Parts: sequence; structure tokens; C-alpha cells
Amino acid sequence: MTDLLTPIQAALGLPPTPLILNEAGALPSTFAVTDLASASIGAAGQAVAQLIQQQTGRLPSVSVDRRLASFWCSSSIRPMGWQVPPLWDPVAGDYASADGWIRLHTNAPHHRAAAERVLGKAADRAAMAAKVAPWNAAELEQAIIDEGGCAAQMRSSQAWQTHPQGLAVNAEALVQRATFATTADKPWRGSSARPLAAIKVLDLTRVLAGPVASRFLAGLGADVLRIDSPTWNEPGVVPEMTLGKRCARLDLKSPEGRQVFERLLKDADILFHGYRADALEQLGYTAGELQTLAPGLIDVSLNAYGWSGPWRNRRGFDSLVQMSSGIADAGMAWKHADQPVPLPLQALDHATGYLMAASAIHALGERLRSGRGGSARLSLARTAKLLVEAGKMPQQPALRAEEPGDQGRVVEQTAWGPAHRLLAPLTISGTPLQWDLPAGELGSHRPQW
Repeated sequence: MTDLLTPIQAALGLPPTPLILNEAGALPSTFAVTDLASASIGAAGQAVAQLIQQQTGRLPSVSVDRRLASFWCSSSIRPMGWQVPPLWDPVAGDYASADGWIRLHTNAPHHRAAAERVLGKAADRAAMAAKVAPWNAAELEQAIIDEGGCAAQMRSSQAWQTHPQGLAVNAEALVQRATFATTADKPWRGSSARPLAAIKVLDLTRVLAGPVASRFLAGLGADVLRIDSPTWNEPGVVPEMTLGKRCARLDLKSPEGRQVFERLLKDADILFHGYRADALEQLGYTAGELQTLAPGLIDVSLNAYGWSGPWRNRRGFDSLVQMSSGIADAGMAWKHADQPVPLPLQALDHATGYLMAASAIHALGERLRSGRGGSARLSLARTAKLLVEAGKMPQQPALRAEEPGDQGRVVEQTAWGPAHRLLAPLTISGTPLQWDLPAGELGSHRPQW
């Protein structure tokens, strides 16, 4: 196995403890995708084990099923008699331009509208391909970004290494951790079985990485309240990502919404947010203001392209970062293909999510020791650097592809109908990962603890 665990443990401040791994094989990729999934999930489990040892004196063992880890980093839900809506908008995807490839990310209506303001309206991929074809990829990328949209030119790894944003990301830590001077006297009210019981998590994140983090904490007993804007929806991932959470809507730009948010924040232990680098600050919620409102708060944030450099505020998603950072180009060369070859799953999102969860749990342990709140900042681009630096994947047998049988699933009564949920990929002795709430619709709860 590629050693991705050691740099992850170092970044999180965890001791270099071995991890028990079950199942052989790997997903087909030029990169160590299954190793990244297993190491990030395992590190989150080890952070839980350290917290339990700190509070009880007992260090649980931690093991990861590599096969289940790979499934969970794609999809853990199998609907029974209903279907999850499509993940992608009809015109999202990779397109050949006059001088290379570009990816358009159009899942959100306002992102599709931005692309169409530049290129003109397109009903399907064929129509969009004709509009993209005459463009220079770099010029089209910039034009769509300038309109508030999301796009990424395919760059080689070498080009990314010399790009101003690539250079900025290279200089950043995998997890940027800090401790605040403000303190809170909040005793541990958990147990070995439910170590995060009574911990309140306010989740402002969307799509994948942040929701993966809060879903993991919910599985350990945390009270997770997800907040979305009044108009946001992402039907293709909601059944996957709302497991264990209550979901409410708030308009943080309205005085009423801000009042409710600040009331929620005062009682929160952990805040997850994934806005662009200065978006919360522009709303008036600087790191200092957050600590004033909620002394001892654990503040964990992520963005797409890193926290420094010219793209620190650029909108981005896993698939776009793969294009920008050389991953899709390397996949294309590995497979001798004539178009970009992404990772077999959105591994940057999922791995970053588990690293966010581990960061929050580690910071919680620090607060229980010292009373001091803490912060952690992560980015998809920095996780991409971790994966690329691990090197090309040596030849391994493929993971067994068949789905786990009934012994590997539980039935969940979701808001859309019954579904099978795969068993958790992580085993922490004495601490089962289990979720008290089934997946539900966005906005189905009131914004209150």
C-alpha cells in the first residue's frame, strides 16, 4: 500500500500509529485512490480513538475495510424501488477546445447560466461542444470565471507546478491548524460508544467534502444541523449526504436569518463551512467575530484551490481541481485515451471530508484539555498534491466489484423510500458508527437545536 497515512497523521497531529487494513486490491487508476480513501477514513478513526483514550484511558483498535472505503467514497446508498436523481447537469462535462480540453461544471443553475452567458444557450452536450470548439481553453476558462461560473482547463502536472496557484498550493500545509485564545468550559458528555454525544455541529457546507465530514461526526453521536440557503438544492447527492443530520434553511444575508444563525452559533461546538476564502468575512463573520459569538468554537473550513495565491477565492469542485492539477491529464496518458481520464471517484472531496472530520475531533480533544477553541483549513487542491506526491500506483489486483450482500447492508427508511445503506468502512472497537436519523430532504427541519 502506498504510504499516505504517515503524512496525514503528521498533518493532523496524530501519533504515527499503524492501521489495520482488510481486503486486498485497488480501484483502477494511475493514482493510489483506494489507499487515499482508506488512509483518510483510517485517520479519522484514529482521531476518534485518541479522543477516547484521552477521556477514558482506553485506546480502541481501528481498522478499515478497503473495499467498503472505496464504495463509501462513491456512494453508500442503494435505493429500493426508487432512484437517486442524476448527479450531473446535462451539459456538465469535458469538451475539446481549439487547443486542448476544458471542463464545464454546470450543476447549479446559476453556474450553467454563467457558462451560457459566455457560450450561448445549449440544450445538450452536442450543442455545447460546437460552441466550445472554437475557443482557446485558457480564454474560455477565464471568461466563464469572470461571469461567476465554474470551469477548468486541463493542465499537465508540470504546468500546474509552475502555475502561480500551483506554487501557492505547494507552499501550504495539508491541514492548516491554529488554536484560539478564547476558552470554553464544556465538559465531555460522551461515552466510548457515542464519543460525540451532545456535541453540536453547525454545517454550512454543500455538495461533498464538508457533508462527508459532518456525516461522519453524526455517526459518532453528534447533533448535526445543516443550513442551506432558501433556494439551494442538489438532489443527486442529498440522499447520500444528509444521513444522520437535520436540515434547515436560512438566508444569512437577511437580518432575520443572521439573528437565527447567531443564536445557533452561540451553542455550537463545531462549525463547518466551505464558502470561498473570504465569503464569511464579507458577511461580517471573521474568525475573531466567530470566537466572540461562540468562545471555544472549533472552526473547520475548506475551499477548492487553497488559501493563498491568485485563485484562493475561485469557485471550484473536485472534478475541476482534477483538471487543473494534472490528475486528469495523467489519467489520460496512463490509459492511452484521447480525452481526459479522471479518478474513478471524487476522491479529493471524500478524502478532504474525512480529514476535516479528523481535524474537528482532534481540536475537540484539545478543547477538552485546555478549553481553547481551534481552527483548521483544508483545500481540495492540497489534497490533490498529497495524492500526486504519493506517486503512480503500482500494479494491483482490482477490488472485488460485486456489491456487498444483505450481511453488508442495513435498511434505511429515507424520505424517498426504503434504501440499503452499506455498512461503515471503519471499525473502532467499542465505538460503532451508526446514524440515528435517515437521509432526508433539505429544509425539512426548523433552524434550532
